[in-house]
This record gives sequence, structure tokens and C-alpha cells, in this order.
Amino acid sequence: METDTITAISTPIGEGAISIVRLSGPEAIPMAAAIFQGKDITEAASHTMHYGKIVDPATNEVAEEVMVSIMRGPKTFTREDIVEINCHGGLVSVNRVLEIALSQGARLAEPGEFTKRAFLNGRIDLSQAEAVMDLIRAKTDKAMSVALKQMDGRLSGLIQRLRQDLLETVAHVEVNIDYPEYDDVEEMSHDMMRKKTKEVHQEIEELLQVAKQGKILREGLATAIIGRPNVGKSSLMNALVQENKAIVTEIPGTTRDIIEEYVNVRGVPLRLVDTAGIRETEDIVEKIGVERSRQVLKESDLILFVLNYNEELTAEDKKLFEAIEGLDFIVIMNKTDLEQKLSLEEVKELAGENAVISTSLIEDEGIDDLEAAIAKTFFAGEIDTGDLTYVSNVRHIQLLKQAKQALEDAMEAIELDMPLDIVQIDVTRTWEFLGEIIGDTASDSLIDQLFSQFCLGK
Repeated sequence: METDTITAISTPIGEGAISIVRLSGPEAIPMAAAIFQGKDITEAASHTMHYGKIVDPATNEVAEEVMVSIMRGPKTFTREDIVEINCHGGLVSVNRVLEIALSQGARLAEPGEFTKRAFLNGRIDLSQAEAVMDLIRAKTDKAMSVALKQMDGRLSGLIQRLRQDLLETVAHVEVNIDYPEYDDVEEMSHDMMRKKTKEVHQEIEELLQVAKQGKILREGLATAIIGRPNVGKSSLMNALVQENKAIVTEIPGTTRDIIEEYVNVRGVPLRLVDTAGIRETEDIVEKIGVERSRQVLKESDLILFVLNYNEELTAEDKKLFEAIEGLDFIVIMNKTDLEQKLSLEEVKELAGENAVISTSLIEDEGIDDLEAAIAKTFFAGEIDTGDLTYVSNVRHIQLLKQAKQALEDAMEAIELDMPLDIVQIDVTRTWEFLGEIIGDTASDSLIDQLFSQFCLGK
């Protein structure tokens, strides 16, 4: 358990109305009192705010006009005493307050250390701690809703229940192995073990079935915009982002690099990538952009393939259809305000089961149809963040897959009529994998690594 007092700036650095310097630890209140000119905050009631000034003890000069919040443990985020010094926003003022706090013996907090203390002090488990950062990074209201539910312990509660079921099953086996002479101890039969492992296996499978959607909500759908030069790829990106982020000109090959932007499409966060047109070129700079575009294509979850409604399908277009075969893509026939020369029948044949949308980006037409097609492709048109428990974290998904595999190993051993003490090895492994999700069986190095990814002051 940590015993020192830490401090950090807990608001984004830059100009603003308010900045906050936070202290947490056993000496947080005395340290703040030593630099605060106003009410004696050592006697202040918990969860109260007080007006005063921060004074530099070294020079006795007033450094800032502040409001100080006092929160006494254990009813705080870290379960320690916490002081939050609200000062004027700005680089100089907030850093001056931080320097004075550090001069009193507080230690500069490491990234994520406030949340880490909340975890170590039993305030939250590891999955809830990770949800804190998911909430901060949420790109849409749906992603925020999923993070809030995880912070509230929805996933934690489910994982704890599954672990308890497995623990009780293993305990029955242990009793039968260690005390076979007791006839009144219920014998753990293969049928009972089979029933319990199947139940837990089914619940893990259900979690993994919506894991792809949860991961999309958390990280965004990696979406590449492809097509021949000058078909309207950059215009499409601008229409979705509703800002002029990409350079749009009449000159083919203008986009020579990859531009990324997050877009909220009906609750789905798209990590939108506008790529250089994929074509043969002798221009060395454009050639690099084309190669990077090909790599992006391989790593994309969704591809928006733009065609020119005013031109017949070219050999280059057909090569792009071949390149994206087997991937999730939506065909966009752009420039419908011009004369039709593109064969709709030929496009639909090449697209197969994938959606084909018509747009006129210059006339701002077809974007609603495109957004509906994107939502339908990955969420059947609707995103349910109500009753579903989403698993969105890659670490959690991997551990659930390992837990599922361990259970399948146990089920296979049961079908082979192997001794139950052998079967319980795999059941115990499942229990440990699930424990890593909430931090019960996570190593110190893993915990340190996870919290190091947090921002300072959180």
C-alpha cells in the first residue's frame, strides 16, 4: 500500500478558465494547509470547498487566487485524503501551484497513479480502472455509455460470478479428492462437471460474440477510403467529417499521404483514413503514398470504395475489386449529378453481397444512405448499449479467448472420461484467466504497464 503523498496537474495543459492541481495521500491536507492562506482547512469538513490564496512559503509571496476542495478518505476516488486546488487556467499559474505543492514534500504522480491507487486500495478493480481511460478516450456517446457501464462494474460483476461458479466446482472436486471417506460429501460426477463447464463456456461465448462490436465502439472502425485518383475520395472524407481536412483539387494524385480523422457515424466511431489513389506512378513521393495505401487496405475493418458515376468501369477499378475481395466494403458511386456512364449491373455483380450506394458529394446527396449502410454492416443497423455487456478491451478479449480454450480442454477431458483432478487443472486455468481481467490474478508488472498508459493526473 502506498504511503507517500502524490500530486499532479489533473486538467489539460493550456489556456482555459480553470486548472486543477490534485494531491492524494496521508499528508495531502497538511501540505495544502501549509501553502493555503484562508480558512484552516485542516479542520474543514470533508467534501467542502474554500476560497483563499496559495502562498509560496519560501518568499511569502501570493502565487495564485484559488478555490480548494477538501475530500477525506475513504470516501474519495483513491480512498485517501484528496485536495484539489482550483486555480486560473494557464501554463504559468498552474505550474507555479504545482511547484509550490512539490516543495512541501509531495511527489510528482506517475501516469495513471491516482487511478492505480484506487485499484490498489480496493476502490475499483482492474477492468473498472481501464474503463476510466476508455471513458476519457470515448469518441461517441455509445462508446461513452459502454465505458460508463464497465466503470459501474457490469463486466466485473459478471466475471466475478463466473469465477465463483468455477471456484465452487473446483472446491467440490478438492473435497472429494482429499476426504473420500466422508459419504455425506456430494460426489462430484463427470455429469456435474460437464454441466458447469458448459454453462460458463456458454456465457463466455456470448461475451465474445459481441466483442467485435465492443472493440469497434472503443477503438473505432478502421476505415479506408480507396479508389482511382480524382473520383472524390477526399470530398467523401470532408463530407463525413464536415470539415475541409483533405486537399481537394482537380489534379489527379493530389493526396500524397495518409490523412486520419475520427468520425461519429450513428454512434459508430470511424477511424477514417483517406489514402493516396492506388495506381501505377513514376512520381517517387506519390509512389510511397500508394504503397502505404496498400498496407492500410490490409489493416482496415471497412473499405469505402469510390467509383466515378460519370466514367465507365476501368481495368484499374476491377483490380481494386480484386484487391478487396473477401473484405467488408461498401461501393460508392459518386458524381451522380453528372451523366451516367457507369454500369450499375456490372458494379453490383462485382460487389456481390456488399452494399452499393449512390452519391453526389458536390450536391451533398447520399451521405445518409452511406451512414445507414455502415451501421447496418457492423451492427445490423442498431447499436444496443442497454442490456448488453460489451467486452471492448483487447486484453479482456484475449483473456476470454484463453479462458474459453481452457474450458474446451476441460470439456474434452471429461468426454474422454479422464480423472476429475486432471480436469480441474483446466478449470483452474480458466478461473485464473478470468481473474486477470479484474486484476485478482494479474502480475505487478502487468498492472504497472497498464497504468503507465494513462495520462498524468488521472
